[in-house]
Amino acid sequence: MSLHKRTIGDPSPRTATGAAQGGTAPDEPQDPAARRHAGRVLALSSLGAFVVFLDTTIVNVAFETIGSSFHTTIGHLSWVLNIYSLVFAAALIPAGRLADRYGRKRVFLIGMTGFGLMSALCGLAPSATVLIIARGLQGAFAALTIPTSLALILPEFPPSRRPAAIGTWGTMAAAAAAVGPTLGALLIEYASWRWIFLVNVPICALVLIVGLRLLRETREQGARGIPDPLGAVLIAVIPAALSLGIVEGPSWGWTSPRVIAAFVVAVVLLPAFVWRTRTAVRPVMDLALFNVPQFRLVNAASLVFGLAFFAVLLSNFIFLQTEWHYSVLIAALACLPNPILTTITARPATRMVHTYGHKVVFLAGAVLFAVAQGALALALSTHAHVAALWLPVMAVTGISLGLNLPTLSVASTKPLAPAQFAVGSAINQSFRQLGAVLGVSLFAAIVGTPGAGTALTAFHNAYWLFGALGLLSGLIICLPQLRRTTTPTQTA
Repeated sequence: MSLHKRTIGDPSPRTATGAAQGGTAPDEPQDPAARRHAGRVLALSSLGAFVVFLDTTIVNVAFETIGSSFHTTIGHLSWVLNIYSLVFAAALIPAGRLADRYGRKRVFLIGMTGFGLMSALCGLAPSATVLIIARGLQGAFAALTIPTSLALILPEFPPSRRPAAIGTWGTMAAAAAAVGPTLGALLIEYASWRWIFLVNVPICALVLIVGLRLLRETREQGARGIPDPLGAVLIAVIPAALSLGIVEGPSWGWTSPRVIAAFVVAVVLLPAFVWRTRTAVRPVMDLALFNVPQFRLVNAASLVFGLAFFAVLLSNFIFLQTEWHYSVLIAALACLPNPILTTITARPATRMVHTYGHKVVFLAGAVLFAVAQGALALALSTHAHVAALWLPVMAVTGISLGLNLPTLSVASTKPLAPAQFAVGSAINQSFRQLGAVLGVSLFAAIVGTPGAGTALTAFHNAYWLFGALGLLSGLIICLPQLRRTTTPTQTA
């Protein structure tokens, strides 16, 4: 994860997580026992990633239920989602650097332990405020899990098999994000909204018990110190200020001094973060990675598509519950084609990336996503049209997510040297989570708590906007990759 003085795109396969640390030598064939062990590590690490990404969306369906339980507003509850995504995104890259120094296995297991404990606290929270605080802590431990889960996988596979392993890991992440709302709805219907958090506890316990015996410890030779604390604070405060302005703008007034101040803080601190990152001894993010054209464009697309994707997932369930007056369970069943087709499509999508290239696959997914949301914006009414409209749209949306989410995971690491896979993936996940924060904030600003006569129009506007942003993400990833001449890169 730590780049030290390695050149971006250095094609040398010998990495700090290679054979010297107990992994498979880059060009040596794996014996059957090593292949079986690698498969088990991939399964366990992917399960850890699955439970973490599950919590990025499983709460969506519980908005109405939690709001009724705590007698609070959608704007306030949006922070149950946003605080998790904000802390998660801000801590991902520092967490990877900490793992470089103190050991990937150790940090991964600490992350899973803390994530399980904070999940239990969320499930037992007596108030919305306690729930929001617990969600923030849950996001911090989630950040310890994601980069380390990938870093533990990579040394177990020879270079020729690493892209497939990353694709499997990305498929699990995509499936988790897509299945979250449906699983949450089932838990709410047959148990309680608290079980959308408590369900994590036994999974984390299983990963911890098996991981203690199965996983091998690796660390970066020569890693020293901790990532720049000021940079870590800035990377969290900037999107937090932006989200505050977007969420509270409708209620405080867009010309309110508090809203203007929130936007000003975000704008002013962005160049400050870039300056700090360029000058810090141990920067929280290595900006040299963005000299790789494909890496730049993929992360920009991840931010925009993450915004649209997370906002649409939230919008679907709230629309079904508020406009068609569906129960949580019926809403989950109405959205079921989405996670099913996401899961079915995700694995073939990773193979299609290697055959046709990430641009073709992602653009196809982005177009399908935009068409699906455009159909909802044009045809949704207060009368339920399930078979003719809703179910086909959910199916098309599921296919689009299955194409796009794993493609982003694979494409973000493909142009990088093996030693940079973990940090590249961590940055990509950070951009996706920041997109989630902005998407939920925009949804809260557009829909909020409209009156009976304006709710449908608000949802139409939301679907138009998020469909357009989904299409924009596909256009971004297809922009010409103008190479910078200052830093050599590896040809993707």
